[in-house]
Amino acid sequence: MARRKKKRWVAKVKTDSTHPPAGLFTKSASTIARTLASKKVSPKGPASGMRMLTYFINRAGRGLSAKRRAELQKAKSLLSERVRGESARRKRKTEA
Repeated sequence: MARRKKKRWVAKVKTDSTHPPAGLFTKSASTIARTLASKKVSPKGPASGMRMLTYFINRAGRGLSAKRRAELQKAKSLLSERVRGESARRKRKTEA
């Protein structure tokens, strides 16, 4: 019996919330984090960029080298700090 080819739903995902420039994920961690946090790329804020980065890491799967995966994880932690900082500022602003 022939094995059925699994359908990969992630291949069909289209996003309109973030607009990363081509080749962004091949750059340094700080560049990735800074770019994904910008309003131009992520109009809904850095959290949207964080979701895009997580999606990219998960989508690339085993195809990522250990060095590249480490760089992307570093970018993820930098972006995470920025997301936390923004939510803290927003919280202080609403309390004032």
